[in-house]
Amino acid sequence: MEEPRSDNSEDIYGEEDEGPPSAYTDCEADYQKAATDDEDSFVDLYCEEEKDPGSTTCVDCEADYHETGTDGKAVCRHVKTTQYKISHELISQPLETPVGEMENHIVINCREEETLQETTETNDWTEISDLPGKQNLEEERKTQKTNLERLLEDLGLEQYHREKLSLSKILGIDEKTITDDLGDCKSNIPLNFLKKLVMVNVTARNVKGVSCDLSNESSESNCDDESESTESNFEDLFESPNKTETFNPLDIMTALLLCSDGFVQQELALKMSMCQFSVPLLLPNCDTQQCTLMLWAMRDIVKKYRPSNLSESKGFLEERIVLSELPMISFVRLGECSLSKSEILNKLLSNSQQYHDTFVHRDMECGDIQRRISNGLTEMTWYLPCGNKNMDIFSEPVAIANLRGDIASFETQFSFLCQTSAAVFVFFEQLDGELLMNINHKAQIFLVGNQQNKSLTPDVLKKLATRLNLTKNNIIIKTDKTNDADFVKSLKKVVSSVLTKPQLKMSVEQMADVAYELGIPVDEDSPECQAGKKNADAITAEIKDTFQFKENQFPLQGQIWKELTFLEKEEFHLRNIGSENIENYKSNLKKKKEEQREKQNSYAMSSVMTCFISAISRPHRERCYFLKWMRMNLDNLSRTKLSGLRELYKEKCKDSENKQEIKEIDEQLSSSSLGVEHFFREMGQIYEASLYLPETDPSRQQLQHLPKLCAQLLLDGFPLELVDGDASNIPLRWVSDVLSQLNDLVSPKNKILVVTVLGVQSTGKSTLLNTMFGVQFAVSSGRCTRGAFMLLIKVNEDVKKVLNCDFMMIIDTEGLKSPELAQLDNSHEHDNELATLVVGLSNITIINIAMENSTEMKDILQIVVHAFLRMKAVGKKPQCQFVHQNVSDVSAHEKNLRDRKLLLEQLNEMTQAAARMEKKEKYKNFTDVMEYNPDTGNCYIPGLWNGNPPMAPVNAGYSETVYELKKNIIQQLGKCGSTSNNILEFREWITSLWNAVKHENFIFSFRNSLVADAYMRLCTEYNQWEWEFKKEMYKWVTTAEIRISNFGTAAASSEISDMNEFMTELKSEAITELTKWETKILENLKKYFDQPEGHVYLVEGYREDFSNSIKSLRRQTERSVLNQITVAADIKQGMKELDKIKATYTEKIEKAVYALINECREKKVQMMDKELNECFDKMWTEAMNTLSFSEQQTLNVFTSVSLQLQANLSPKGSHACELLSKKNLKDCGLEPFKYTPRGVHENVKVAIKGILTSKNLVKERQEVADTIISACNDCVWDQIKRKTNYHDTYIQEILHIIDERLNKADVDTDIEFEVSLKQHICGSAARKFQKMHEEFIQENDPYRCLQKNKEKFCTDFKDVFYERDQCQKKAEEFTNQCLKPAVENFVYRSLGLDIVDKMMTKEEFSTRMSFQYSILLDLISKSEFENFKSYIRSYADYVKLWISGRIKETFSFGSTLCELEDKHLKFCVNHINDAITKVKAENTDSLRTFVENICKEVGDKLVISQDFLDAFMVLNKSDQEQFGHWLNECVQEMTEALREKFKSTEFETKLSRLHIKPENELFTRVIGCCKQCPFCKIPCDAGGENHTQHFASLHRPNGLGLIKSKDSKKLTTDVCNSLVISNKRFRCSVTNNEWCPYTKYKNFFSDWDIRADVSLESSDYWKYVMATYNKDFAEAYDAQPADIPDSWKTITMEKAKKSLKESFNIS
Repeated sequence: MEEPRSDNSEDIYGEEDEGPPSAYTDCEADYQKAATDDEDSFVDLYCEEEKDPGSTTCVDCEADYHETGTDGKAVCRHVKTTQYKISHELISQPLETPVGEMENHIVINCREEETLQETTETNDWTEISDLPGKQNLEEERKTQKTNLERLLEDLGLEQYHREKLSLSKILGIDEKTITDDLGDCKSNIPLNFLKKLVMVNVTARNVKGVSCDLSNESSESNCDDESESTESNFEDLFESPNKTETFNPLDIMTALLLCSDGFVQQELALKMSMCQFSVPLLLPNCDTQQCTLMLWAMRDIVKKYRPSNLSESKGFLEERIVLSELPMISFVRLGECSLSKSEILNKLLSNSQQYHDTFVHRDMECGDIQRRISNGLTEMTWYLPCGNKNMDIFSEPVAIANLRGDIASFETQFSFLCQTSAAVFVFFEQLDGELLMNINHKAQIFLVGNQQNKSLTPDVLKKLATRLNLTKNNIIIKTDKTNDADFVKSLKKVVSSVLTKPQLKMSVEQMADVAYELGIPVDEDSPECQAGKKNADAITAEIKDTFQFKENQFPLQGQIWKELTFLEKEEFHLRNIGSENIENYKSNLKKKKEEQREKQNSYAMSSVMTCFISAISRPHRERCYFLKWMRMNLDNLSRTKLSGLRELYKEKCKDSENKQEIKEIDEQLSSSSLGVEHFFREMGQIYEASLYLPETDPSRQQLQHLPKLCAQLLLDGFPLELVDGDASNIPLRWVSDVLSQLNDLVSPKNKILVVTVLGVQSTGKSTLLNTMFGVQFAVSSGRCTRGAFMLLIKVNEDVKKVLNCDFMMIIDTEGLKSPELAQLDNSHEHDNELATLVVGLSNITIINIAMENSTEMKDILQIVVHAFLRMKAVGKKPQCQFVHQNVSDVSAHEKNLRDRKLLLEQLNEMTQAAARMEKKEKYKNFTDVMEYNPDTGNCYIPGLWNGNPPMAPVNAGYSETVYELKKNIIQQLGKCGSTSNNILEFREWITSLWNAVKHENFIFSFRNSLVADAYMRLCTEYNQWEWEFKKEMYKWVTTAEIRISNFGTAAASSEISDMNEFMTELKSEAITELTKWETKILENLKKYFDQPEGHVYLVEGYREDFSNSIKSLRRQTERSVLNQITVAADIKQGMKELDKIKATYTEKIEKAVYALINECREKKVQMMDKELNECFDKMWTEAMNTLSFSEQQTLNVFTSVSLQLQANLSPKGSHACELLSKKNLKDCGLEPFKYTPRGVHENVKVAIKGILTSKNLVKERQEVADTIISACNDCVWDQIKRKTNYHDTYIQEILHIIDERLNKADVDTDIEFEVSLKQHICGSAARKFQKMHEEFIQENDPYRCLQKNKEKFCTDFKDVFYERDQCQKKAEEFTNQCLKPAVENFVYRSLGLDIVDKMMTKEEFSTRMSFQYSILLDLISKSEFENFKSYIRSYADYVKLWISGRIKETFSFGSTLCELEDKHLKFCVNHINDAITKVKAENTDSLRTFVENICKEVGDKLVISQDFLDAFMVLNKSDQEQFGHWLNECVQEMTEALREKFKSTEFETKLSRLHIKPENELFTRVIGCCKQCPFCKIPCDAGGENHTQHFASLHRPNGLGLIKSKDSKKLTTDVCNSLVISNKRFRCSVTNNEWCPYTKYKNFFSDWDIRADVSLESSDYWKYVMATYNKDFAEAYDAQPADIPDSWKTITMEKAKKSLKESFNIS
């Protein structure tokens, strides 16, 4: 007999039947976890008597899950029949468990298949029976946790019952999003369900559970033991195959809906509807016994269908389903029923070709699992016809409702259905008519029974029909002879009859009134939802005519915004300039823009916008509800409007005479679109217009919060319009400020990666993104995406380490459709702009190809290739993924191998065509532009629908393939994580890319601060490496020169005696050192580009330039180093004979002095100093007469220089040699150089060139000559200051300077000019070198050297004669004559490097661009015209002067220089003292050895004069020990003396004595390549000397470069940045004096990159200068003042300085 059970019973395990006690030996154990409380964690051991197969099932089990036994009775499929032998004692729950104490029992854990014994005392029971203890346990559990709480705990959802799941939570990118196997944890089941449902995967309901197999160890061993396995009990075959702990899909769905907020519920309902799953109409809560009408959840479902009355016209209806008034047919169950109601319904709604499980039923996976919380759930679906009679099941739309559970237990739901349905079908077996009679219903009642129930007889049915006032037609019986197909057919017939004349049609929205009457809450009842609805309705209620509404309420975004867009683009294109002056034209455009902004500001904010801004300023949830209501209301309005217009359009198209009307309707269709984006667009324009008001204006201040509001919405997951699709423009300031606020909201977690989709219109791009990421880009009919929208998705912590970002930005774009792109010359249109922008912003771009039309595909690919090529040019490395839609064949990937090959060939062809157009012919293949693998870079996606809409569900293959694509994209993004930008960098890319694409010729600007910053950092690093290299080589050369100077002397450190051998060794060392540093810098460059940070990928294109610069630096340094040591060695070698003569003569004099001493001592008379002096003078004269002093041969430097000049010019041809022979070198360089063309022919040629080019060629050549002469003079004076001997390398260096400067000069030169210039410079240099050489010879003449030492010899003679103590005196002499000059020389050798090092720490010397910024800022700060003129006309001279001034400013005051001098002084003194100490310890045998050893110790750092050393050793009788003592003292005195000398020496004097001139080093560092812009003569800013492209950050008006109008003689105001995009022309000698458009300047100056001025303000600096000093420049240039544009006159000094900062990217 069946135990009575209520529907609210807590027993969820099954049901017991009474039976004899012996039955417990063969019992079924059903183990389920009852609680997971921390203190009471146990599994109930629950046994059920095995009885006959026909036992009656539990009431809780619905008929959907039942079968019939052999006797025809219902059998519960939940009851397991597995028999277990329990051979050990089991423990039952004690009668009472005191609160707070632990129960003591055995726990059988079915999930882990093991038994755990608690280690506490227990009371053992030998049998299990239904004792009061068990009842007590059930009651205790019941009071602890409800059914719902336990299920939520099992599913891991308990936390979300309180804090609901939000969209941001479920859409966030986490590890589970991209993981196929979520593991066996039960909490992963709802996550898997959610994951699949969000991606519209129809397999979402196929939930799998956790293994719950209780097989003991013996059964496990059976699997391994073959013999035992064969003897297994055959009863195993009858076990339930479902041995996992699983959940009914309806329970999972119900649990998720109960744990979700309204927006997630709405999203889930929408996705379920797309999958053709039933959606919840009434959602039960089994704890509160209450249900909720899910009106809000269904609000977002929009359906398209074709009813029978539109089948002929092929029209369709598109409606928000909750607003559609449709007849509803409800299906319920009364009592128990063996028929599966849900399965019958599925068959009813499916045609024979396409079966789909709309409702969950028992034969589905996990459909037979007992429901725990979903009884009482009322589901709803719709059948919508497609207009094809052969396919439609019902010709009219109908709603279908299905109540889960017995209506006896859910009377409220049943009443609701009876009052809202056109018909209610009641499935029954044992019918109790009372319930049906008591219910107030408007619906027709139909009874559905099963003849298998023997109690169901015709008499019973007749009585029942009479009681319920039903006819025979209202009763449907499934007889034994009726199969399911026939039964469904009969059921369909009845439903169709109801639909022909339905008694009731009601929308879901109207059902809310019925719900309120029955006390059923509606999910829209929340205050936030109602407040949002009220605000949205207040706005949309005013919309009668969409077009008029937009005109009245959105005045700022209409014609004004479009006019502003035109003006902005015209500023870049300059298409309509005609013959007008460029700057005047641009000035007028700027005025017009300001007028349009003033016009915008003249409008007061409309009432609608006031309400809108007020509404989005409300708290988070209310704001979100408001925007959702707005979107839905606006979609409904647009849909209604568009539907009528489409019908009218179709009607008018029938008559070809209605062309004008058709055009007007077409325009109306375009302008009738109204969405939330229009409100935000207006908000953006209001904000941008306010920025033109004064900062203190209250109107402006009141609007400053708008970007933050929008940033918060972006963070909430709402899309933000990036590109206005109507005006094809970006409100840059608005978007920038929104992103800035977004950055402030999320910092420091602000890194993003960007995914974009591109493709032809209406090919499912938005759907693809929605499916892939679960987002909600608009996909409604007639609402094709316009422009581009961006949406933010949060990246969870577990994936951040993989992607190296915090958010993913998804960009959806409007469709591309540009067949005109086939002609590449006209390809710069809107589609190209959009594609270039989004590709540039993206880390990965999805190219959506969903067509068979190869022409359309080619058009798309051409646009894309152009975009990728441009991104390659600016250093971006986007990746692409080609997506081929509507390809369903499983062999698609293999079959399309040939197609992929063809695609790559087409891409290669387009790359070559695009490269030719973009002037980048080096790119031949698509793979040259980006990394692309045809096998992995293509994805084939089946069609979206599985069957024919509207009843087709989403294709599972579509969802699965999109999921694979998503995983692949995230994997690719993980590889490019280092290229992620932060939000501010992304903002910068938007600005720079959009400004770049506005240019018709797509010349990408270097204005992008990220690129500029990356380049600046690279230059800074390179300059540091370069200086380290140079510094180390300077040090090495200094040491080498010291070693050469000391070679062959006492201070020599090398054991080698042959100079040639010594030089070979030195050169080898030099090469080794140079190679080491070259390798080191190249490695540094490689490491720099390998680093993940710093956006180094943006400057990848400059890597080769810098690599070449490093190699060039090595070559130049090698040449310089080898030259210097060769010169030193040659001079040293040349002095060898002289040194021998001097040493010999000194020795002879010393012998004569000793002879004189002996002679005087032999007289044995006291001699006074006077007598001794007379004797010494007599001896000196006689000794000198005995020495033969031959006159030293002087070199004829002119002859040597002539030979070098001839060698230099001989490769130039015979004419050069002829010109050279016409003039003697000695006659050259006597007068200042003045260039004059030679001969009549040359004069005429130069004059003609001048006329054609409007330039004074003579004057230009003279300026070049003056610059080169100045540089050569500096080089000559540097050599003269060293007071060394002449060497041929000096003149070779000068000739090298001349050749280099002439090659770099932008002036047309000829051989006559070159020869005359070289003769002048070499003649002047030879004259100076001759004098230097003669002075050197004279200084080193042996006779002169001996005469210089006469006094010293005399003094030493008297000291020896008187036998005086010489120790102190000789120590002083050695210190002052040998050590002091060497130390001073060392300090000045080292000081130059220190000064450069110190100056290098200053920002202005870090890079070329920093230097330019600093010098220009200094110019404008001082505001002196003469300075500007000098800078422009004599750039190099001014720069040198400025650098010298900066050095003086830094070191003339303060103690910095003294500290540097003292550092080197201390080093030398310590080195000398260490040497003295070391030599003292060696106990040398003589003073000479003692001194020579000291010299040898310090010889690696100090140059010890051999002459002074030889003189010092003459007549030296000092005591070695005493000498050492006094030497220490003298060194100390020398230190103080030098310190004082350094302090008192003028800075200018110090600079002149430095071996390395800091001003020259710094000048070389900042002067760069010396190339100047061919038009305005601004110097090149590029870093590294060997760059292939020259560019300048700040071009200036050409008038400042002495260009004036040919007719009016007025200075021109044209700026290079504008000229290169204008229709203006130029001519010069390079163009053979032919006119050429400025846009084609690259044809003649290919190494110059003149970027268009994207900011339109970057030249404000020079505009200000020219406007301020217009008359001064005109007077200086002998021209008329320029016509200054009005806009230039408004530029202030502050604005000029600001533009300077922007141009050089100075923050």
